[in-house]
Amino acid sequence: MKFTKTLTAMAVALAATTSTASALDELVVGYFLEWPTANQFAQANDLYDKALGIPVKWVSFDAGTAMSAAMASGDVHISYSQGVTPFLVATAAGQDLQVIDIAETYSDNNNCVVRSTLEIDSDNAMELKGKQVALPIGTAAHSDFLAQIGHFGLAESDFKIVDMTPVDSAAAFASGEFDMVCGWGGPLRRMKEHGNVMLSGAEKEAVSGVIYDITSTPSSFAEANPDVVAKFLKVTSDMNAMYAENREPMIADIAKEAGMDIEGTTAILDVMNFMSAETQLSDQWMGGWLAGDLKRQADALEAAGKIKALDDYEALVNTSYLTAAQGM
Repeated sequence: MKFTKTLTAMAVALAATTSTASALDELVVGYFLEWPTANQFAQANDLYDKALGIPVKWVSFDAGTAMSAAMASGDVHISYSQGVTPFLVATAAGQDLQVIDIAETYSDNNNCVVRSTLEIDSDNAMELKGKQVALPIGTAAHSDFLAQIGHFGLAESDFKIVDMTPVDSAAAFASGEFDMVCGWGGPLRRMKEHGNVMLSGAEKEAVSGVIYDITSTPSSFAEANPDVVAKFLKVTSDMNAMYAENREPMIADIAKEAGMDIEGTTAILDVMNFMSAETQLSDQWMGGWLAGDLKRQADALEAAGKIKALDDYEALVNTSYLTAAQGM
């Protein structure tokens, strides 16, 4: 396939631009199944391995909180598409993590679903009081839930909450359990087969801002392996650019790595946005806005009694590796 050969040549050329980046035998990257992203084309075709000159091991997780734990133990070096909430929870607890990239935005791909038979929507949301909800505690879905119920004048104490991954809660919802469930990606699509959302993505953005995921890494790892991190981001950026130009030749490989069929993969990709490195580094994102938004979200979590927010988040946003990737 010409498309694949061109990208392989690009990766090999990138690998030759610098000497072997570190003494690492293997780079371990955390990601989500049923969460299709542009960079999974490179994952499927070993383009990261070729660019870095070492094997890249991809480890799937059910939630960003588990990614944080894996990075804390040293089992994972980079978490691709970690939710902002797990990142804020981890850093509030003292974990030394940095944002090195914006993975994607996806306001319509993260939501809470109310069982259809309850006939509850935004007009009679107060009827949710006392209902049982399944959601993954400490994740973007949890923060989204808090923002939505707050918008409707409800509090977390008004619900019976069960901590459950989206995969498990989608299955439980299908079998008739729970009044409301929250999640993302493939599980969210299955949830919607049995219920309705309260707010659309655009409506949620008006309530709590745009929803996005980050690429994160322990500061110590990035400082010890700057070329590895920059090369990883370079391949990711190249995939975003290829996707923007023509995603069709990429879909089948993305679907394979996401563990989904073509139809489901396409439906989710339709409501996701992958930004160029230039856009990510602009003042509208990592160049200025991001640290303030992290602080805003952390303060909201503190107000909800979840964490003690840091005074400032500037030091947690590191643009140097994405800037270096741009120059490769």
